[in-house]
Amino acid sequence: MTAEDICPLDDPKHGVNVESLQDQAAAFDLSFREVQPVDIRVKDLSLEVDISPPIWETAPSQIWRRLRGKTTTDARKTVLDGIDAYMPSGSLTAIIGSSGSGKTSLLNLMAGRMGMTKASVAGTTTFNGDANIESVRSAYVMQEDVLIPTLTVRETLRYSADLRLPPPTTQEERHQTVEQVIMELGLKECADTRIGTNIHKGCSGGEKRRTSIGVQMLANPSVLFCDEPTTGLDATSAFQIVRTLKRLAQKGRTVIISIHAPRSEIWSLFDNVVLLARGSVLYSGLSSRSLSYFENHGHVIPPFVNPAEFLIDLAAIDNRTEELEAASLARVDFLKTSWRTEEKTEKEVLGSRKDDEKSITRAQAIPIARAVSFSRQFRVLTSRTFKTTIRDPMGLAGSLLEAVGMGVISGWIFLQLDESQAGIRSRQGSLYTSSSLNGYLILLYETYRLTIDIRQFDRERTEGVVGVPAFLLSRRAARLPLEDLPVPIIFAVIFYFMVGYRLSVGQFFIFLALTILTHYIAITFAAVSIGIARSFPGASLVGNLSFTVQSFACGYFVQSNQIPVYVRWLKWVAYTFYIFGALCANEFIGPNGPPEGQFYDCPFSDDPNDPACTQYTGRYIMESLGFPPNWIWRPIVVLVAFVVGHYLLAGILLQYNHFAMDIAQARKSDKDTSTGVEKMAVRPAEEARKVVISLDKYALDIRKRGLFGRGSRTLSILKPITAEFRPGNLNVIMGPSGSGKTSLLNSVARRLHGSLSTQYRVHGDMLYNGAVPSESVIRLRFAAGLRLPLWMSREEKNRRAEEVLLKMGLKECADNLIGSELIKGISGGEKRRVTIAIQILTDPKVLLLDEPTSGLDAFTAMSIIEVLKGLAEEGRTLVMTIHQARSDLFQHFSSVLLLARGGYPVYAGDGATMLSHFGALGYHCPQTTNPADFVLDLITVDLQQVDREAVTRERVQKLILSWDDKTFDLGRQTSHIATPAELGSLKRQMLPFRITYPLVLRRSAINFWRQPPLVMARSMQVVGIGIIMALFFAPLKNDYAAVQSRMGFIQEFGALYFVGMLQNIAIYPNERDVFYREEADHCYSAETFILQYTTLEVPFEILSSLIFGVLAAYADNLGRSATMFLITAYNCFCIVSCGESLGIMFCTLFSHVGFAVNVTSILLSIANILGGVMSLNVNEVLQGLNHLSPVKYAVANLAPYAMRDQEFVCTAAQRLADGSCPIQNGQQVLRLYNLDKNGAINVMALGVCTIIYRVVAYGLVKAMRWERK
Repeated sequence: MTAEDICPLDDPKHGVNVESLQDQAAAFDLSFREVQPVDIRVKDLSLEVDISPPIWETAPSQIWRRLRGKTTTDARKTVLDGIDAYMPSGSLTAIIGSSGSGKTSLLNLMAGRMGMTKASVAGTTTFNGDANIESVRSAYVMQEDVLIPTLTVRETLRYSADLRLPPPTTQEERHQTVEQVIMELGLKECADTRIGTNIHKGCSGGEKRRTSIGVQMLANPSVLFCDEPTTGLDATSAFQIVRTLKRLAQKGRTVIISIHAPRSEIWSLFDNVVLLARGSVLYSGLSSRSLSYFENHGHVIPPFVNPAEFLIDLAAIDNRTEELEAASLARVDFLKTSWRTEEKTEKEVLGSRKDDEKSITRAQAIPIARAVSFSRQFRVLTSRTFKTTIRDPMGLAGSLLEAVGMGVISGWIFLQLDESQAGIRSRQGSLYTSSSLNGYLILLYETYRLTIDIRQFDRERTEGVVGVPAFLLSRRAARLPLEDLPVPIIFAVIFYFMVGYRLSVGQFFIFLALTILTHYIAITFAAVSIGIARSFPGASLVGNLSFTVQSFACGYFVQSNQIPVYVRWLKWVAYTFYIFGALCANEFIGPNGPPEGQFYDCPFSDDPNDPACTQYTGRYIMESLGFPPNWIWRPIVVLVAFVVGHYLLAGILLQYNHFAMDIAQARKSDKDTSTGVEKMAVRPAEEARKVVISLDKYALDIRKRGLFGRGSRTLSILKPITAEFRPGNLNVIMGPSGSGKTSLLNSVARRLHGSLSTQYRVHGDMLYNGAVPSESVIRLRFAAGLRLPLWMSREEKNRRAEEVLLKMGLKECADNLIGSELIKGISGGEKRRVTIAIQILTDPKVLLLDEPTSGLDAFTAMSIIEVLKGLAEEGRTLVMTIHQARSDLFQHFSSVLLLARGGYPVYAGDGATMLSHFGALGYHCPQTTNPADFVLDLITVDLQQVDREAVTRERVQKLILSWDDKTFDLGRQTSHIATPAELGSLKRQMLPFRITYPLVLRRSAINFWRQPPLVMARSMQVVGIGIIMALFFAPLKNDYAAVQSRMGFIQEFGALYFVGMLQNIAIYPNERDVFYREEADHCYSAETFILQYTTLEVPFEILSSLIFGVLAAYADNLGRSATMFLITAYNCFCIVSCGESLGIMFCTLFSHVGFAVNVTSILLSIANILGGVMSLNVNEVLQGLNHLSPVKYAVANLAPYAMRDQEFVCTAAQRLADGSCPIQNGQQVLRLYNLDKNGAINVMALGVCTIIYRVVAYGLVKAMRWERK
């Protein structure tokens, strides 16, 4: 904070006084209730991780040892080594250290958030002497923000308060506390802004961070863990956050934070500090004693240096050269040994015991607050889910579109069925559609949505604020009026009357009740799938294989008495058996029908008792399907039990199947003997080409379009900016959170893409060397991925990559996996450096960096700035945004653009003259203050207190106006006009296909292979369906009932269409997003992307199709010949491939994956119904459209090859009046189903269809990329 925050405006020359600031702020208090004091003691805590590679990457000689559970010593890595620390209640403790020193791992272990599958832990963390963290109220602020994007900041905090503040707090108290937290965290101006996503922008990164902290503060915990709470915040906001945490600590809480680069004022707020280096403690104790301790060991802090930066520099290992590495290792080892010695002499066993006893007696005074009741959880979660569902119009539209689409199109396919033999077969098909296919689409969509929503639940459940019953029941209660009733009712009303079932009120309402039960069974089973596996590949595999079992056991594809004895019992536990049976009984018998059931259009007689008309009676149809005649009410009762049973099972799975942070497998790297490289090689011919980027009155607006064009509004993001970014310098954009820094960078890089509801409008000019460049020059010049030039050999490229690893300090984690939300890989700081390293690999002329030092410790931040300065000195133009700059970084800032909140420019010019500019206005920077912190404090409005807000807002307005008066045309004044040829030469060409394709393919293959759920989804879905089909069909017989079973088997090939789509949804969206980013950087083309995706996909499809072919032809007895084996394998491959292609098309068209799943599923369902087995009388329009479907060609070639030579027998009871069997041979079956066609032509047509599908998918990817340009 600046002098103005403490002193009157007319006396701006005083320095910062933190103590007086705290005294002044003490008047503003958070109205939290008193908490139980908790003392934390960490005793000899160690963490070892198993870094042995996966079993398939293990050397053959070691596999036997691995299988016996033995690991070698070099297969274990020590992450934390003998940590001792004491954190009394009422204190704020900071865990500091360089990136990768073990800060987050220590926090996770203390908070009980680390999965132990690959780790072993020694030592303890006790809370008031108790090792169980459940004995105290605790909260944890994660590095990643897990927030609901459709809620505003105020709504997020209100819902959090309702869930976290237990009785006896009242609604009014909770709302009051939320408003105080909003003020305290400086969220006032964005309180009614939605959180937003990358696509639909909302709050800035810093605002999201503060909201996450607010959510945890509202839990009113005794112990608060914060992992990097200030990452992504500007210096002023960071100070305000830590000051708030300090106040919470002063009220008796124990606050522990890991922090990378605290400014000097923040350092003075810490009570205790734990300094880590490579998992070992270098110091743990009072922060006030730390500097004198290091002074005694020969490390004196220089004047005007931030103590935190000094300590982090001491603990950092500099591995950029061998000499630096040896010196820093020796220093760290000495400090480590010194602290161990110090600890032994200083251990006061008696004192520590007394502390523990004292804290335990205090703990008894205040009982642990009760958790929020189930009724309040239910109310709050229902309200929140209702609101988020309504605010996801694409998701809601997807559900309703599915109901209308399936109802109308399925109804059209089965439009007004007649009562002939073919009509009866089609009625069975239509009843199967409404019993199974419709439920399956809902199952897929709900599974996808749950994979997203479950993250929030997992986090809240871990924090103990939400229970499983409340989550499951509130989800259904909220969606009851929005989806759970409208979707099945819309479908039932449309489908029932279009098909032309019986116009009886009773029968219609039974159909409606069964449709609603189908819907509920599908969504409750989706919850079971998520309980088993959290990822979409895993959960969809569970759902898909379950549905396959259901569809076989229901009695439609395989006549229920034909199912082999060993799986026949499954029909009693398959809900589709009851739904399909009840629907058939409702149609063919009726609730109060005659004994023989409904009588259909028999051409021989009008008498249902006539033997010639037996197969036209409802009772005969029910018997042929293997159902009892009185099968309506009992199934309905059983189905209600299924709904309840599924939800109970889902509840048990969610309750006991926890998902904690796990550890990625890290691979042992060989010792790197190469020395450090201080300068990256630059291609001499490009040295002369330098780019001056000038902004001339450059402004940015967003136009938000309302529904049907109404309620449109324009938001101003950046006010007119005039500035110049010169080559050879570090050009820095600074400003508080929400000032538009990232938006400016994205706009300059032409990376803002509008949508139907959002349009970006740029005003003013951006000039390159004084000339307005073409769009292609801008797009192609901005750094990226796979684009090292053609003239470098592979060895040179690999050497460049190694140089960059070394330069960026990434040597130690070079062979570690990056990790994800649930897998702990490299540290946050290391991830940041990897991102920058990818960009500087390419030796770009212009490099834009958004927060390159965010989330990095002081040492690493400094090393990165030095690297960037080196890059700039080679003639590049570097433009970077920065939040928290340490004092010694500021001297490197050649030019600075300062933005106030709202996108107002406050200063644009040389870094050296910035302080004199503000000095001339009466604001002088004290000698001991970091200039970067000083100017940020100067231009930030203090939203924490009303009186301070008025004063600071007036000051910021004054600074904006004084700069506004100065505006002059910098852009064209200092630049020489470049020739078109010079601008054209900046266009870096994309590398040719022959180079990019193998690179992208290898990278995707490695990424894919390291994700077992994806490998499982790709390899097991088809094989799983093949095995289930074998269980139910093997071997296919030749009696009358086998006609239905054989045709059902052929129809089931259509299910493979869904498998292709599911495999695509599991993998493609992430690959697509990476491609979009790298294609924007012009790394590789759509051709490379589609071809590498296809290359990776095809081997798995060929292998699984061959296994499927063996099972279908030989095990299932579709036709035991080589021809049949090849045809079944070929059909399987083509249909799965078409499913993948369709997934690519719709995931490219719609960024909302849930909506894409819905639309694709409808099309796949329709293709299945039109396949030729389920609906026999289809009108000409649909027959024409059906030529686009691969399922049509698959059925049309499989049926002739599989049925033509078959002979069928029947029992005496099944014989017709003339003594013959109803169906005697395969030719009759083909004629009945209208499939007596040329199989070979349809085999060829299927192949052509498969190729066309993939070409269309490629065309769509290409077209969408053109549109974004």
